[in-house]
Amino acid sequence: MEIKRDYYLNKLINKKENGLIKVITGIRRCGKSYLLFNLYDKYLIDNGIKESHIIKLALDDDQNIEYRNPIILGQYVRSKIKDKKMYYVFLDEIQKVESIQNPHIPNKESYITFVDTLVGLMKIPNLDIYVTGSNSKMLSSDILTEFRDRGDEIKVNPLSYKEVCEYYGQSGYSIWQQYITYGGMPLAVAKKTHEEKSSYLKDLFTRTYLLDVLERHNIKHNSDVLQDLLNIISSSIGSLTNARKLSNTFKTEKNKVVSVNAINRYLEYFEDAFLISKAERYDIKGKKYISSPVKYYFCDVGLRNARLNFRQQEETHIMENIIYNELKMRDFDIDVGIVEYNTKNSENKSIRKQLEVDFIATKGSKKYYIQSALHIDEEAKREQETASLKRIEDSFKKIIIVKDDIIPYHDEQGILYISVQDFLLKDEAIDW
Repeated sequence: MEIKRDYYLNKLINKKENGLIKVITGIRRCGKSYLLFNLYDKYLIDNGIKESHIIKLALDDDQNIEYRNPIILGQYVRSKIKDKKMYYVFLDEIQKVESIQNPHIPNKESYITFVDTLVGLMKIPNLDIYVTGSNSKMLSSDILTEFRDRGDEIKVNPLSYKEVCEYYGQSGYSIWQQYITYGGMPLAVAKKTHEEKSSYLKDLFTRTYLLDVLERHNIKHNSDVLQDLLNIISSSIGSLTNARKLSNTFKTEKNKVVSVNAINRYLEYFEDAFLISKAERYDIKGKKYISSPVKYYFCDVGLRNARLNFRQQEETHIMENIIYNELKMRDFDIDVGIVEYNTKNSENKSIRKQLEVDFIATKGSKKYYIQSALHIDEEAKREQETASLKRIEDSFKKIIIVKDDIIPYHDEQGILYISVQDFLLKDEAIDW
């Protein structure tokens, strides 16, 4: 059964022939190549583009090894241009192209890279260029920095809950249980049994993601530290932490001394590899960021669960992670909200307290304050979830997303209550 990626396909269609290099990024094995070489290719063919006008190269194929030379790659693409009509260039695994000495300046440290080749090609008016790359050597931040204003990034994520439901042809409890357990990596979704899914996700970590980080950053002796750090982050998704706290955890629980600087560096490596993402805290009333601590979420909950051998299945935190990923996929900027207020303690002395809003989701002029809650069937739980929202004085939308299958409604404070199924399956639900 074919997995549809209409959300990303439409992004590519909207950026078609915009004069920029389309850089398709995302964690490895999330479906970047499939999106470009299968879905987008089919779209072009169905809309009248001749196959001869789609230039495709998989640079990780040993049959194309000569094109890993940036000069030969540029010559090959130019040789395919036979007329004035538009040509579409698909280059998969562009990081396989090596940097070479500039043959015209032999005695200087002058190198030619794939960026030079692509920038040269984009000056040809009837070329529309698309590239994908793996995380081991070419990451989003690297290539877009080099392209500057010439690159247009399309970030591809693992399958959303909605995409998984479309794949299975149904939604509901059984699909939700599958999703919170195995996540949305396309090949994991396509596999049938727990053993197959589990084995695939675990292998992705050890043979792909962790190896990528170790090779990219030339780490030879601290593999065990990186593995332990991943385990700690996996166990505490959605919890406030920072490098100093993590360093102390290593000291007390692992009997290892790992510096704060080293932990910060390793966390950045995982972020660059798209494994995890960071949400910073924002003081809503003070209108300022609080630099530490922060929250980390996994790009895919199935990968997170596999990292812990499927032992820690706390649905509260997993649901929060899924909501975070969905908001990111919908191109929201996301922060963790802090609401400070004055109250009195048991001795009637004034004290200052903080309440948290799970997510502040912002896109342009739109802003939403969102709480994630498995259940709110008890009054005490409802009060706990709404306490921070009631103290926010602006007029932006306030929402509580619950696991329970409820009919959407607003309470007397105007707070919207919706089910996680409605939120994930209906983009318009947050505006009800």
